[in-house]
Order: sequence, then C-alpha cells, then structure tokens
Amino acid sequence: MASNIGIMDSAYFVGRNEILSWINSRLHLNLSRIEEAASGAVQCQMMDMTYPGIVPMHKVNFDAKTEYDMIQNYKVLQDVFNKLKIDKHIEVNRLVKGRPLDNLEFLQWLKRYCDSINGGITNENYNPVERRCRGGRERCTKVSLRNTKSLQTNNSHSTSSGDGVASTKILESKQAKPHLGTTAAEVEALSKEVTELKLSIDLLEKERDFYFSKLRDVEILCQAPDIENVPMAVAIKKILYAVDEKESALAEAKEILNQATDDADEAEPEYHEEEEEEEYKGKTEGAGAS
Repeated sequence: MASNIGIMDSAYFVGRNEILSWINSRLHLNLSRIEEAASGAVQCQMMDMTYPGIVPMHKVNFDAKTEYDMIQNYKVLQDVFNKLKIDKHIEVNRLVKGRPLDNLEFLQWLKRYCDSINGGITNENYNPVERRCRGGRERCTKVSLRNTKSLQTNNSHSTSSGDGVASTKILESKQAKPHLGTTAAEVEALSKEVTELKLSIDLLEKERDFYFSKLRDVEILCQAPDIENVPMAVAIKKILYAVDEKESALAEAKEILNQATDDADEAEPEYHEEEEEEEYKGKTEGAGAS
C-alpha cells in the first residue's frame, strides 16, 4: 500500500488544517502547528492506534525536544514499519529539523495510510491518553493519585478556613467581573484574528494547489514519448526534479539547451557560396550548348 502512494497522489493535497484536526481528534491533543509533530511521537501513536499494541509506547518520548530524543522516536517508528513490512523511507534528518513542508508531507502520507486500514475505522476502546503516558498505566496512576492528593489538600484548607474563605471568594468574584469583561474582549479579538489567519491559509493553499496542478500538467507534457527526449523537455524536467533547495537548476537547464544548439550547428551542412556558383554556371553552359 505504501509504495502505491505516489507524490502526485490526492493524499498530498490534504491541507494542514485537516491534518491537525485529524491528529487532535484521534489522539485527544491540541496541536496548532504541523511542526509540533516533528518529534515523531504523534506518528508512533497513530500507528499504535491503527495497529493496537504494536508500538512499544513506553519507548516513545512525547516530551522529546532534542534531535537525539526525536531520532529515538523515529527508530521506534521505523521498527514498526519493518514489522509491518511497510516500504516507506523515513527522512529523519529532514523531519527533526521541524520544517513544516517535510513534516506535512509525511503526515499526509501517514493519514492516507491509516485511512486505508479498515477504512480508517479505529478501535473504540483505544484510550490515546492512557497509551500516551510513558511507562503505561503505572505513570497514569501516579498522575491521578497526585491530582487526588492535591484536591484533598485544597478541600481541607477550605473546611478549616470556614466563613472567612467564603467571604474571600465572594469578594474575589465581585472583583473579577471587570477582568472577565476585558478577557472576553481579548478572546473575541483573538478569535477574529484566528479566523482571518485561517482564511489567509485557505487562500494560500488554494494558490499552492493551482500552481501545483500547472506544474503537473507541464510534467505530463514533458513525459510524452514523442517529446520526452527533446532538449527543451529535458531542460524543463531538470528544473522540475531539482532537489537542492539552495541552488537553482536554471543554469544547468540553459547548459542543456546551449549544448543542443551547438550540436545542431555542427550537424548542419556548411553552405559554400563558391561551390554553388560553379554548379550553377555548369548547368547554364550545358543548357546553352544543347
């Protein structure tokens, strides 16, 4: 399945907003940027959700910040791919850099793959939060006990304080009203800004898809059997398939065209005016003699 998901597959036209919604809803997370998934932990848990229990989640570090820790997560993921015989090369060196496009492409591929397994239907009994706890249930239990103790301590303080605490709470409630009004205004302004940013992102994604389809048309045209070896088509493909982000392939494309022009000039027979004139005279004299 993995080998059938080509670079021009519809999977790679899925926008980042849809990818983030897919991750957040499935794993009960709150990611706001694609780069936040660069550690590889999200990808590991997506595979764990698709194939429950296949990922040793106690080895997955959701708090990974350094490249070393991130690489360890991708090693776990690669081991899972090997077990499942998934023919997918993981560009670890690119992904750990946190570059949005590299991570988006990998997540687009992952979504397509996960959706292809059982129609994308996941186990309803899968608990992403529990599985995410490093060390499994033991750590989750410790966190739960710690929260319970904290709640009990707060309750005991409230009971011993009596009416004084109640009076303080009423006063704080009255003083908080203006602050709440201000916060609501700020939230409204931020919500408006988020909406505008989403619209801007949607427009950028549509523009990207538009130009991407144009490039795809050019690629298909250059791959036509009758012109694929024509110098112009070769030069265009040189630009399309360039992988170095820092250097332009334009110079190499021009070199291909210049070389083709030089070869054509060498192959063209030279025009000798004197020889043509002598030939013309011979024909004329021959005609006069007859």
